[in-house]
Amino acid sequence: MKKSFKIVLASGIFLISFSACKREDLNLTPTNDVTSTTVYATPAGYKNSLVKLYATYGLTSPSGSDNSDVGGLNAGFADFLRLFWTSQELVTDEAICAWGDTGIPELDYGTPSVDNQFLRGLYSRSLLQITFVNEFLRESTPEKLAARNITGADATAITRYRAEARFLRAFQYWVLMDAFGNPPFVTEADEIGKIAPKQIKRADLFNYVESELKAIDGDLAEPRTNEYGRADKAAAWSLLARVYLNAQVYTGTAKNTEAITYASRVINAGYALKANYMDLFRTDNNVNNTENILTINYDAVNGTNYGGTTFLINAAINGDMNPASYGVPNGGWGGNRTRQNLPALFPDPNGTADKRGVFFGTKIATDEVGVFTDGLRVTKFKNVSSANVMPPSLNGTFSSLDFPLFRLAEQYLIYAEAVTRGGNGGTTAQALTYVNLLRRRAYGNNSGDVSTLNVDFMLDERGRELYWEGHRRTDLIRFGKFTGNSYLWPFKGGVKAGTSLATFRNLYPIPTADLIANPNLVQNTGY
Repeated sequence: MKKSFKIVLASGIFLISFSACKREDLNLTPTNDVTSTTVYATPAGYKNSLVKLYATYGLTSPSGSDNSDVGGLNAGFADFLRLFWTSQELVTDEAICAWGDTGIPELDYGTPSVDNQFLRGLYSRSLLQITFVNEFLRESTPEKLAARNITGADATAITRYRAEARFLRAFQYWVLMDAFGNPPFVTEADEIGKIAPKQIKRADLFNYVESELKAIDGDLAEPRTNEYGRADKAAAWSLLARVYLNAQVYTGTAKNTEAITYASRVINAGYALKANYMDLFRTDNNVNNTENILTINYDAVNGTNYGGTTFLINAAINGDMNPASYGVPNGGWGGNRTRQNLPALFPDPNGTADKRGVFFGTKIATDEVGVFTDGLRVTKFKNVSSANVMPPSLNGTFSSLDFPLFRLAEQYLIYAEAVTRGGNGGTTAQALTYVNLLRRRAYGNNSGDVSTLNVDFMLDERGRELYWEGHRRTDLIRFGKFTGNSYLWPFKGGVKAGTSLATFRNLYPIPTADLIANPNLVQNTGY
């Protein structure tokens, strides 16, 4: 399925017009009549439309890397993963960017404005993808299928497509709930273009995401039986476990027991750790990989864009680092690197003991934001296979490395943290077993084993295992260390030594443009 579900620009899915979707609200639908009369006329059309829903995670537009579906945002910035990663990593102790593009320095400082273009881009991209799902669901009801004479096995398959679409929508609503708290809310049941979307409260959105993920369970494929790159039951359980782990933040009520329940379902579903940690971040990570649960798939020839893993690799290296060894011989943008807090989590910065900690450079301290060599570079992601072979690339810059949205290791850590926080249904002994499985892979033996767990250790271990995978902001907030001054990192709050951030910054602002366009929206406190 790597081939057929890779992101291919030439696919017929892109007959659907995107021209009506360059706005920042949900009251949108594709406006080309081809949508209903042609694309949805056959079972194959529904499959192609499902592919489009996945493709919008990895492309910036249907017409190539130089265009963006998100109005007002440079195409190079408009990929979902690039926007999501930026919102989750640049504001934390794990990453800092040397570039001076409008909006990046304030993210480096953790003090983004209401008009930050990258946050506006993430907000718009998530809503756009929700809009596409809503349209797909409107066109795939039993009534629509019957009217198009689609029955039997074909109708059954489309029922599964609907469940996957609802999963993708729930994922994007989780992104909005986590980042913005109280976004506009629309489903396929709402009229199109009649009424401005209502704003939903964060706790209510939590309940919606939870209910959606549970409702689709019976229609999703069993774990590890779906085509590569498509969601199954384990993907939904993984998202539920993640949502439950953060329930105290989202709703004020902890749900650690539920986090243990759903993490356990994933763990017991036949997944296994990849033997070599670094092989998770190589271009053949789709081959015999029983650790990845769901990935965003990239193709360096057919579905290129300057976001995704192309961004992760190129922005973390420069010409002095031999870009060819990272699988991007024409690449190297010299932007993102670490702050000293991240390499300090490891026994050494060379991956000698804990092999997860792979960094480049000699200067650990971050003294100047705009100097790429201030801070170690992260060499975790490479556009080469586990045998160090570079795949074909359109111009020697783009990447074919697939990015894991969910993998087994995170579920081990969710289980362990939820147990440590007092959740029921798990044991400390089992939590230690899961943590030490990760550490034995990292160390190559049992020299890194731990015998006790506490919440501070769990935060550090998540940093060691999951760094630069888009978790850190959420983690720091859950541990009460993102705002305030109990934990500092270089340039937190715009001060070299780090300073306190106001509590309201645990949420990002609703973009000003959407506040103006939609009178139902109220800005988050503090902005």
